[in-house]
Amino acid sequence: MTDKTQISIRALSIKPSLTLEISAKAKALEAEGKNICSLSAGEPDFDTPDFIVEATLKALKDGKTRYGPAAGDPELREAIAEKQSTINEVPTTAKNVLVTNGGKQAIYNLFQVILNPGDEVLIPSPYWLSYPEITLLAGAKPIKIKSSTKDKFKININSLEEKVNEKTRLLILNSPNNPTGCVLSIEEMNNISDFLRKHPKILLMSDEIYEFLVSSNQVHHSFAKIAPDLQNRIFTVNGFAKAWAMTGWRIGYLTGNPQVIKKAIALQSQSTSNVCSFAQKGAIAALQGSKNCVYEMASIYNKRRDLITNRLKNIKEISFVKPQGAFYVFPEINFKDIDSISFCKQALDKVGLAIIPGIAFGDNRCIRISYASSNKMLNDGIDRLERLISYF
Repeated sequence: MTDKTQISIRALSIKPSLTLEISAKAKALEAEGKNICSLSAGEPDFDTPDFIVEATLKALKDGKTRYGPAAGDPELREAIAEKQSTINEVPTTAKNVLVTNGGKQAIYNLFQVILNPGDEVLIPSPYWLSYPEITLLAGAKPIKIKSSTKDKFKININSLEEKVNEKTRLLILNSPNNPTGCVLSIEEMNNISDFLRKHPKILLMSDEIYEFLVSSNQVHHSFAKIAPDLQNRIFTVNGFAKAWAMTGWRIGYLTGNPQVIKKAIALQSQSTSNVCSFAQKGAIAALQGSKNCVYEMASIYNKRRDLITNRLKNIKEISFVKPQGAFYVFPEINFKDIDSISFCKQALDKVGLAIIPGIAFGDNRCIRISYASSNKMLNDGIDRLERLISYF
């Protein structure tokens, strides 16, 4: 029996990631011989491109296995700055960049150095499930801004205004969005920029980890490009996991105000120190090499997006906003007497389908389905979903 007196109040408040928990359970059931179709994980089903692996192997053979700067490999920081300046059109230098152990650490480090106990963080819902938890770990309070399928999950400026007070410190944006796949339009970004200009003490974190994974009729715009006058208040989180299929490599980055970045580097120097030295050489290769591999994967996701949304259209008990990016769809289940956790539990127990309850992302009416899987698995998954719904 656990003695809770040995655990800090902070640790007692931490909730484990529901996506990782369900994915682990699905894998455990498969290992037991159960027939499971998992559409739960936010992880590309592609291998990391060969040229990135080869650059990393060369780094290993060349002895790039020692400690490195806590801020990241200087060459990688320069490459990230170059990418931000050219592709994203946001003037950036290496001093604006911190290389982190995945995008999640970039967010954690940022929150630890800009938030104080009692600060409030505006989090539009649906949201990536770690935002509220990382906010709480910084001693701040998550303030969730509701939206729904009816309004296409758009951020309502009036709803933001209603939540602003003297404690409001940060607004979080995520476009393309996990879990909805929605992409912010320039008009929406301009409206949010005006909101920030009206409230000069509020900072912005823009999570752009899915920037390259947008549908063919969409263009990703970095928020710092849209509002250059606010650049000193905008922090961008990104990484290599999704676009280059490098989830296990754990390489992310944070860019923004160099004074804040300097403090985030100091924090990292006292926690994890440098990111894996030879893996960073692979990240350099990713940035400096051809982007054809990224565009090819994005094209395949686009075809899968069409496949799964065309299938979902035929299920009358479901309504959804067609995603424009990332690799998720976030349908609403139109049953009054069941919540998302119960629905997903029955999906796994009755038909062997692993999907994520929407409550993890702030909406108990919805479920998250990942289409980072083969066409065969996607069709199998929707077949199982239809079979499950027929039981109700």
